[in-house]
Amino acid sequence: MSKTKVLIVDDSAVVRKFMTDALKDVPDIEVVGTAMDPFIAADKIKTLQPDVITLDIEMPRMDGLTFLQKLMMIKPMPVIMVSSLTDRGASETIRALEYGAIDFVLKPKAEETGKSWDDFRYRLIEKIETAKHLSIKQRKVKERTVVTKDNVQSHLESSNSVYVIGASTGGTEVIEEILTSMNSDFPGIVVTQHMPPKFTEAFANRMNSFAEIFIKEASDGDRVKKGSALIA
Repeated sequence: MSKTKVLIVDDSAVVRKFMTDALKDVPDIEVVGTAMDPFIAADKIKTLQPDVITLDIEMPRMDGLTFLQKLMMIKPMPVIMVSSLTDRGASETIRALEYGAIDFVLKPKAEETGKSWDDFRYRLIEKIETAKHLSIKQRKVKERTVVTKDNVQSHLESSNSVYVIGASTGGTEVIEEILTSMNSDFPGIVVTQHMPPKFTEAFANRMNSFAEIFIKEASDGDRVKKGSALIA
């Protein structure tokens, strides 16, 4: 069986080396190259023909989100974002998933323990193994109309019936399509979304900005109400 060819795109030499070393002993994965910015990555994609790309967000000359948009319009392929657990990192990762990235893995901080880096390695391998089976179609960024909302949740009625949706990280696009198609008369919705806390908050806030229903990250004591969705 042929190996899955991976291109690592990250401006940190330390991270590039760690990821290369983390993958070198995996029998069915081969790191065919690394790139410190999107311009170098674009050249290496042409010559190396990788099956999967890991992509950092903050890089010199062009950020990862801009590169991802261009890539998905010209040469769609499985992209795994390498994200930081910050408010900004969470928000930009949610946008990356909307632009066509298939998943993300959280990058430990440099000062974190070896266990954090072991977990990072395990999740990276797991997501690459999943990515190689996916067929990615050409993507264009959806046009969004921002909906201005007051704090409407306090005016909504309690819901007599509840719809419950469960999804892994890769389900964000489907969840978005479902929730943005609902109107204010729809029964209350509860979503369990497999993401870290900052990411579920960013995901909820982004959808709330263009959905008709009210969407927020669930908090203790929240009531399920008609025309709203809580994301846990």
